[in-house]
Amino acid sequence: MTKRFLDSNNITYQEINLDEQPEYIEHVKGLGFNAAPVIETPTEVFSGFQPGKLKAISLILIHHPEETCF
Repeated sequence: MTKRFLDSNNITYQEINLDEQPEYIEHVKGLGFNAAPVIETPTEVFSGFQPGKLKAISLILIHHPEETCF
């Protein structure tokens, strides 16, 4: 659902598949998460499908399109 929201709102993001890129597992654990999806922006990190936070990110990105979600 998170990916669908990002795609439908034309939000640029970098998808990291932990099965294909296991070197990122420790990074995600270091952020305090053990479940995907994890959304990391320059100002916040959260896990799971959180429509309110995703909407806030989309509004920020309208004004700062150079920002990217991971």
